[in-house]
Amino acid sequence: MNEQFIKAKQASRGLALLTDQQRSDVLLAVADAIVANQDRILAANADDLAKMDCQNPLYDRLQLTEKRLADIAADMRNVAALPTPLGHVTKQKTLPNGLRLCRVSVPFGVIGMIYEARPNVTYDVFSLCFKSGNACVLKGGRDAVASNEEGVAIIHEVLRRQGVSPDVVQLLPATHEATAEMLTAVGYIDLCIPRGGRRLIDFVRDNARVPVIETGAGVVNTYFDKDGDLEMGKAIILNAKTRRVSVCNALDCLLVHLDRLDDLDRLVEPMAEKHVIIYADEPAYAALDGHYPYLEHATDESFGTEFMDYKLAVKTVGSLDEALAHIDRYGSGHSEAIITRDEVAARKFQAHVDAACVYWNAPTSFTDGAQFGLGAEIGISTQKLGPRGPMALEEITTYKWLIEGEGQTRP
Repeated sequence: MNEQFIKAKQASRGLALLTDQQRSDVLLAVADAIVANQDRILAANADDLAKMDCQNPLYDRLQLTEKRLADIAADMRNVAALPTPLGHVTKQKTLPNGLRLCRVSVPFGVIGMIYEARPNVTYDVFSLCFKSGNACVLKGGRDAVASNEEGVAIIHEVLRRQGVSPDVVQLLPATHEATAEMLTAVGYIDLCIPRGGRRLIDFVRDNARVPVIETGAGVVNTYFDKDGDLEMGKAIILNAKTRRVSVCNALDCLLVHLDRLDDLDRLVEPMAEKHVIIYADEPAYAALDGHYPYLEHATDESFGTEFMDYKLAVKTVGSLDEALAHIDRYGSGHSEAIITRDEVAARKFQAHVDAACVYWNAPTSFTDGAQFGLGAEIGISTQKLGPRGPMALEEITTYKWLIEGEGQTRP
C-alpha cells in the first residue's frame, strides 16, 4: 500500500496551498453531493446491513438513513463555515539580536484513521482533515465496506470537479494487513487516530511506529447524589443510556446514594420501555425486585464494562467519596456525571474526577464535537498528552516556527 501512502503525502503538500475559501467551497459541494446521491449511499449501506444481525447493538451504529445523511451533510456545512485553524500566530517575539520569531499553526500533513462499523466517520474525518489542510488515509471495518467505498467515491467525484487531487483521500482495504501497514508507514503517516473498541485501541497503541492519539473506550458512570432531583435524574439517565447505546458516551453504570434507594424504581422506570437490562448490586436489587421487569444480579464484570447495548449496571454507594473511588477504579477517563442540587458536592466531583468531560446535572450524551460547537469530531481523546476530549480542527493542527533575520550569525 506504499503507493497510496505516497500519493497522500504528495497531495497533502498541494492542500496547504489552497485558500480557506477554496477548502470551504469543496466541503459545501461534498455536502450537497451527499444529499443528491443519498440513494447510492443508502443502497450501499443496505448491502452492509444485510450482512449483520439486526439485533446486534452495532447495527444502529452501522445504519445510515435519510435523516442521518442530512445530519452528516449539515455537520459538513458547519465545518465549512468555521474559521480556519491554519495560520494562527500563537507566539511572536523579537530577540535582543534582532531575530523575529513567529509560531504559526499548520497542518500535520497526512492523518491515518482506523475505525470500525461507523460509516459517518468517513465524512466527519474528511471534512475536518480537508478544512485543516490535511490529507487523510482511511481504514474502515469489514462491516462497512460498501458504505465507505461509496462515500469515498462520491468525495472523489466532487474533488475532481473542483480541480483538487482525489489523492487527498485514500481508502485502504478493510483488512488487518492494512491496519498493520498504516501503523508502520513511517515518513508517510504523520498522525494515526484509532476510533473503536478497547481491543482496537490497545492493538494500535501496542503496534504503532507512527505517532498515535488514543480515542479511548467509554466506560461511563453517572452518580445520583443524595441531593439529586428525581425528575431531572430520570431524564438525564434515560437520555445518557438509551439515546444511542452503541456510542462511546452512552451510560454504563449508575451509582446511586444509599439514602435514595427508595427512589431507585422511579429513577429507572422510563428505561423499562426500552427493555434495558439492569445488573444491580444486592441493595439495588432488593430495591428494584418486583418493581423493574428486566433485573439481573450484578457480578464483578458488570462494573467497568462498556456495554454498547441496552444494559446498565447499578451500584449503591454510601457517600460521594465512595462514588469517586468507584469511578477512579472503573472509569476510562472519557465522560462522567453527577446529578445533585448540592453545589459543594458537584464542585468536589468535578475537581476530583479524572476524565476528559465531567458533567453536573447534564447527560454524558453531550460529549460530541458537533454538540460542543466544533462542527464535527475526529474522535474523543482520553489521553492527557496533547488533545483531550472531542477533537476537531484545532486538535489536528500542529505549528512551526518562522524566523526572520538580517544576516545575524550566532557567536
